[in-house]
Amino acid sequence: MAVLSRDALEQSPLADLHVLGRELGIDGFRRLRKAELVDAILAHQSGEDDGVPAEPDDAEETPKPRRGRRGGRSRSRRASEEDGVTDEEAEGDDDADAAADEPEADESEERPRPRRSRGGRSRGGRDRDRDRDRGRDRDRDDEDADEPEKVVEGTVELLGNGSGFLRVSPPEPSDDDVYISAAQIRRCELVSGDTVSGPVRPPRRSERYPSLVRIDTINGRSADEVAEGTPFDDLPCAFPAERLALGADDATLKAIEWLTPLGRGSRATIVGGPRAGKSEALRRLAGALKEVEGIELTAVLAGVRPEEIGEWQKAGIEPSSVQTFAASADAQGQAVERVVETAKRIAARGGHAVVLVDTLGYLHPPVARKLLAAARNIVDGGSLTIIATADAPLGGETTVIALDPALTSTGRFPAVDLVLSGTLKPELLVGDAGADAIAQARAAALG
Repeated sequence: MAVLSRDALEQSPLADLHVLGRELGIDGFRRLRKAELVDAILAHQSGEDDGVPAEPDDAEETPKPRRGRRGGRSRSRRASEEDGVTDEEAEGDDDADAAADEPEADESEERPRPRRSRGGRSRGGRDRDRDRDRGRDRDRDDEDADEPEKVVEGTVELLGNGSGFLRVSPPEPSDDDVYISAAQIRRCELVSGDTVSGPVRPPRRSERYPSLVRIDTINGRSADEVAEGTPFDDLPCAFPAERLALGADDATLKAIEWLTPLGRGSRATIVGGPRAGKSEALRRLAGALKEVEGIELTAVLAGVRPEEIGEWQKAGIEPSSVQTFAASADAQGQAVERVVETAKRIAARGGHAVVLVDTLGYLHPPVARKLLAAARNIVDGGSLTIIATADAPLGGETTVIALDPALTSTGRFPAVDLVLSGTLKPELLVGDAGADAIAQARAAALG
């Protein structure tokens, strides 16, 4: 048998030393640490007449460390060599003896390795975790199915992303509130303030609140009955016939009220060049409209200056959604659309909603026209009024309020440009005498 030096043995991997220990017949070689195993091999080599099979001639070469496919030794083998302890040693003496009795695999054959994901976990491990999670969910669902459904009733509060909560103790939120998905809100056309009831399920993993399983009743009526109503866009509509009385002392608001009257269901734009006072006129209009009974007023800011947000709050109007001019046109359009969708549901239920938008100027023109077109006076029903600022008329308005930058900049009010302003069928809002007065005022402005 060729004699191996201590240096060669100490440089060899522990797995190769185990092979030598098995072939030399060293008892309990798997339980020995690396240094002890080297001493045992050297001691065995000192007496070659003990019946140990001779090594082949090429055994004089220093055993080379086995390397994995990607170069270098495996992580587990490197760790074993660094601390001198094998995984089998950690498992106990019984396991080590059992492993020693098992036949060793051919060293030339490479053991198949499990496929691993980028994160390092094998696909089998991920599948086992997923199956375990599914099993837990099934067990939880089975437990929930055995329990009677818990029915709750509360008030709907919509969120900006389209979903909402069922407040069981309105108006304050609580841990007992129930989450309502955006799909349920759209399907049942829920609006803030609706009283809704239905069964709930407990929160699942990573969920904080219980969720509404289905909606049984809305404001005391069956949800199926409410959902089967005619879609909003198919509801018959007519020109506005009920004037919105502003009752303000402001000169510009008086001119708007009598020379470009607004009604429930009006589709109106306040237009003008830069610094014409469009945002200021809309804020003053909001202050007057919030005193009008029977309407639900909502303001949405899209594409405004950051400083204007505080101006709206000073006027006592808290916008429901705010997007500065730094936001993209898509983000601004989505903010306005969410508010308009809620107002449409209010009008479809017979209510009267007024939406103020500052501004439509930065939206894509088709999107702006679509949102403005939602305003209407529903026959024998509610109404949706939209008043928005814009650089120029979009087309399709029932009322256009044009402001003159020259009048605004010099402080001459009212700053309404009567030549470019007007209301379709004003006689429906102010009567024939009022319509004649508007015509005479416009003629005077032309002269």
